Amino acid sequence: MAPGADPATLLSPEILKETGAQVMTLDEARKVGFAGLAEPPGGKVVRLIAVKKRDAPWIHRTLETNEGVGGFQMHDVD
Repeated sequence: MAPGADPATLLSPEILKETGAQVMTLDEARKVGFAGLAEPPGGKVVRLIAVKKRDAPWIHRTLETNEGVGGFQMHDVD
């Protein structure tokens, strides 16, 4: 997240409903089985988004145009 940005604004309610995407903190992601997640550098706010592969391009475009996003990486997980 960009400094001062609200993580709740990453994805709109419509996108969350249509894609079933899950936006999680690192702790939430670990609790549902995501392993090996390193702590972010001090002061950084990080969110993980789990989404079906077919909806990944939509999420990618949404994050690219969101001013609250400081940067992101996409990973395929099978």
